[in-house]
Amino acid sequence: MAKPSTKISHHTTDAIYVRGASLVDDLIGRLTFTEMMYFQLLGVRPTPAQTKILDAVLVTLMEHGLTPSAITTRLIYDSCPEAVQAAVAAGLLGVGSTFIGTMEGCAANLEEILASSSQETKAKEIAIRFRRAKRPIPGFGHPHHKPDDPRSPRLLALAEEAGVPGRHIHALRLLAVEVDAAWGRHLTINATGAIAALLGEIGVPREVARGVAVVSRAAGLVGHIREEQLDPSARHIWNVVTDNVPYTGA
Repeated sequence: MAKPSTKISHHTTDAIYVRGASLVDDLIGRLTFTEMMYFQLLGVRPTPAQTKILDAVLVTLMEHGLTPSAITTRLIYDSCPEAVQAAVAAGLLGVGSTFIGTMEGCAANLEEILASSSQETKAKEIAIRFRRAKRPIPGFGHPHHKPDDPRSPRLLALAEEAGVPGRHIHALRLLAVEVDAAWGRHLTINATGAIAALLGEIGVPREVARGVAVVSRAAGLVGHIREEQLDPSARHIWNVVTDNVPYTGA
């Protein structure tokens, strides 16, 4: 087995380097957090368009209301207020294939379409596959936003205005047509569907797409902790569960 190595960071007695750049001289005060995240992830500095798109994605994913991840964070913070990191970590465990993290599954479908010699046929095949399996298709549908998720058109328009190649967005729109046909009704492209396409357009690999949601959601959960400190709701949530989930055992 070859000896492993890293290309990300190293230090000397008087300097720190990240991706070959001096943290002190080249990065601090020169790159925004969004630019630094892209640089850290991919090893190249982003273009203004790539920065704008990644920034929009991070803003979009930060807050979702009192969803399972935020509720979990509040409950854990109430249990151990001395460990903010534990509460945030607990909430981040909810970034998965049901909530927040579905861009990963959508990205896989878009890649399958893009790799096909007949993209329209492949989009139809994917939609029918999910419909016949009675599985929700990642990136489509929303329990509250109907007929369309208002975030998605804004994200797609922003990317197109920035001048992205458009291949992933085109694949997403092909899939949207076939999803509506397979379900026999309109299913909105939701925010994570649009984000899957946007991350593909700026070169973020599918395998770490969910990681972008993790970074953004961490900031959002810290916001929920701050509100919990000022206006607690964890004990109320606990009481609501106790009052509304009765014991029915022998």
